[in-house]
Amino acid sequence: MADYRHLKAWQKAYRLVLDVYAATASFPSEERFGLVSQSRRAAVSIAANVAEGAGRGGGGEFTRFLWIARGSLTELVTLLSLGRDLGYLPPEPAASLVATAEEVGRMVMGLLKARGAVPRRDDPSGASLTPQDSGLTPTSRQTTARAPATPRSSA
Repeated sequence: MADYRHLKAWQKAYRLVLDVYAATASFPSEERFGLVSQSRRAAVSIAANVAEGAGRGGGGEFTRFLWIARGSLTELVTLLSLGRDLGYLPPEPAASLVATAEEVGRMVMGLLKARGAVPRRDDPSGASLTPQDSGLTPTSRQTTARAPATPRSSA
């Protein structure tokens, strides 16, 4: 098992979780099951997916979990922006959290690029992105959706 705790992306993401918990503690109680819960879950998901992917030993699994972490990062930035715009999170702490989230995002993208899961800037064809790493290759569990049946005329 790879020691995810040595990954700078995980370390920064873990710190982000703690900061999000602290920042959302002052949100109104009516947001406990809304923005507070969702923000915290998104933040936890970032660090947890980096750790889980690393713990699975690399390969396509690690890449897949890094992409999930990226999705959670964009979700968290949206939720923090909402918290700021709704007046629950002062602008300066919100900006700091967003900046940290964006830094974690750059680190995760760096890991993805190092794994060849993101096309290089000098490769416009996207040749370095393999279908397996992008999740575009169907697995045996995926099925193709059928077209809906054409209604029959009752005439």
